Amino acid sequence: MSIRLGGVVIDANDLDGLAAFWSRLLERDITRREDDWISLGPDLALQRVSEPKTAKNRVHLDLVTDDFATAVARATALGATPVGEMHEDLWQVWRDPEGNEFCVCVS
Repeated sequence: MSIRLGGVVIDANDLDGLAAFWSRLLERDITRREDDWISLGPDLALQRVSEPKTAKNRVHLDLVTDDFATAVARATALGATPVGEMHEDLWQVWRDPEGNEFCVCVS
């Protein structure tokens, strides 16, 4: 028997809005759509939940880029907000439009 990671799922109140954010940020097409589920490729999905986010994520995505300025500009234009300053000139924490934390990291 083996256990493997099948993907990461992000909870969303506004499923279509958050899917649009992540689709545009990561330049990924929507590959599957159901009433309460949207997949962006084989390893990232969003699911509709009724409760709002209330605390810091215990798991987050690290997004790696070779053009930090462009990645930050895109994230900002799509509605993400920074949490604090850049760390060690390598990474910065951000929040998507619903408050889910992720990091943008320099490759």
